[in-house]
Amino acid sequence: MRIGLLGTGPWAGLVHAPALAAHPDVEFAGVWGRRPQAAADLAAAHGVPVYEAVDDLLAAVDAVAVALPPDVQAEYAVRAAAAGKHLLLDKPVAATVDAARAVEDAAAAAAVASVVFFTVRFGDTQGAWIAEQAERGGWFTAHCHWIGSVFTTDSPYAASPWRQQKGALWDVGPHALSVLLPVLGDVERVDAAPGPGDTAHLILRHAGGASSTVTLSLTAPPEASANGAGVELRGAAGVTSLPDRDAPPTAAYGRALDALLAAVATGAPHPCDVRFGRRVVEVLAQAEEQLLRG
Repeated sequence: MRIGLLGTGPWAGLVHAPALAAHPDVEFAGVWGRRPQAAADLAAAHGVPVYEAVDDLLAAVDAVAVALPPDVQAEYAVRAAAAGKHLLLDKPVAATVDAARAVEDAAAAAAVASVVFFTVRFGDTQGAWIAEQAERGGWFTAHCHWIGSVFTTDSPYAASPWRQQKGALWDVGPHALSVLLPVLGDVERVDAAPGPGDTAHLILRHAGGASSTVTLSLTAPPEASANGAGVELRGAAGVTSLPDRDAPPTAAYGRALDALLAAVATGAPHPCDVRFGRRVVEVLAQAEEQLLRG
């Protein structure tokens, strides 16, 4: 499958491009970006073409991998789907519910396959743990925290305008929901309260009757962000916790590519397709509305 990359930021350079170049069943077919020089540099680093016009890239590929801010990603995902290209998107799929639904509608209308890259869901050990707990069921409650220090260190992501605007809720909130929804069921009710900096506290009521609490932050002191991601489940089977990540994100992205290839080959939608991505955006938007209201 010929896959083109849209985007040239740190995540594209560190994860998307290397994983595309390394995958044995994918032809990394080129790069397009909103910053022409950055696109040229990234393309040259991997020996692939650079495209000045996105339509030229779309004409040369079977699918696109998108590494753009969520508001920009939605626009180009719709455009790519309308051109008949399969979609490997990043989380969150959009910055608003309407935009997420537009991507979902465009993918459905064009009958293209879609996968949304949630790093934890595509981790080898972590993904297997999520599937095991979802199959086991009987969970009573869960606690989840995703605490980082992006805005209190020299992280390459600190300068990201969309992260500065949307904060931890939209950046790491999707990771938390990507674990909780398949295990505990869809969210029926959201209660949200602000904490220090961009910290958000959520209480979720799930369709299966379980509840969960979630703490999200990108503004924690560096000392407070050690072992910053965790999920603990409690239920009839006892207590269990999400395993630590044991492989780089490029390995997880390789499995996301596998998932897209399988979805195209079989016609069967992947659990992390754009419909799931849209549902995650809906939950985030509900929480955001409450936080903005104070």
